[in-house]
Amino acid sequence: MSSPSETAPAQSDALATEHRTAAVVYNPVKVHLPTLQRTVAKYEQEAGWNATLWFETTEEDPGGGMARAALDAGADVIAAAGGDGTVRAVGEVVHGSDASLALLPSGTGNLLARNMKLPLDDLDASTHAIFHGTDRPIDFGILGLERPDGNREQYGFLVMAGLGLDARMLANTRPGLKKRVGWLAYVDSLFRSVRDIDGFDFRYRLDESTTKSVRGHSVIVGNCGMLQANAMLLPEAEIDDGVFDIVVMRPRGFFGWVRIGARIFWENAILRWFRRSTLGNTFVGRRIITRAKQERPLRYLRGEEFVLRLEKPDEFEIDGDPVGEISAFRARIDPGSLRVRVPEPAEPTGRAARKRS
Repeated sequence: MSSPSETAPAQSDALATEHRTAAVVYNPVKVHLPTLQRTVAKYEQEAGWNATLWFETTEEDPGGGMARAALDAGADVIAAAGGDGTVRAVGEVVHGSDASLALLPSGTGNLLARNMKLPLDDLDASTHAIFHGTDRPIDFGILGLERPDGNREQYGFLVMAGLGLDARMLANTRPGLKKRVGWLAYVDSLFRSVRDIDGFDFRYRLDESTTKSVRGHSVIVGNCGMLQANAMLLPEAEIDDGVFDIVVMRPRGFFGWVRIGARIFWENAILRWFRRSTLGNTFVGRRIITRAKQERPLRYLRGEEFVLRLEKPDEFEIDGDPVGEISAFRARIDPGSLRVRVPEPAEPTGRAARKRS
């Protein structure tokens, strides 16, 4: 970890206020540091920014402490170079501050970058956006967890959080297999988790509605809709619409899970496209979308605050990281409270440019 005195060039106070500073919080296991440093230096000098600050994560701290140090050092943009855990840890700290979050995707899932359609395997494009991009405000999820012993903890999340199948799947994922085959390791874990999973009883309240009692197999609260392998779990989810999308899975037997799989891996993507098309705004289109929402194995909800209490403790996950068992949780959304650095829109060319002129 470098301090500002070690990395920032000496300059007058007036010049220092004129120039901006970036910081990179990186997971040393996920990145090739010399390549990353060379690429950052190239675009930093091109943009005329101050020397970039560098902070290395540890096993004990996936990035939160480093992000706080970067803020204290005056960073205007803090880039997370690592997996979803690093992005979440940095995002928790950047959320609500005057700084922006940039993404240098380096993990297995890279779910926030996927959902925002940001570059995934293009280090130059991701790094260029740090210094030449624009800020896009997105929603941020805030979670209050209650543990089986009564202790309470607070977390933030950017993509999804939930319990049941997805949390048990993550807890069952074999680290060695994940290193060898990446996201395909989740398929192995999925089949083992589906075989072992039992339904659970819970009560929930959405916004100001009455409390309802339900039995289900999974409950997921999402700020985004897409999983690995382009699986669309929440087809109506938008990252900046000011509400959560929630799905409750209630399959009946093996074929219920098959139906859910078909819906997530194929039909939801079509439904998302249909909803955004002209046909989706017609009377018939709205009827189709409404009927799709009412499919029995999946129940979709939307709101700004979701409170759930379990009859028995169960595993919970946040943005792809298992966090252990909980007895209850409360999720609320903080609209537009996190600024994410995105590439500048490309200038139109060809026919689009002629049409614009």
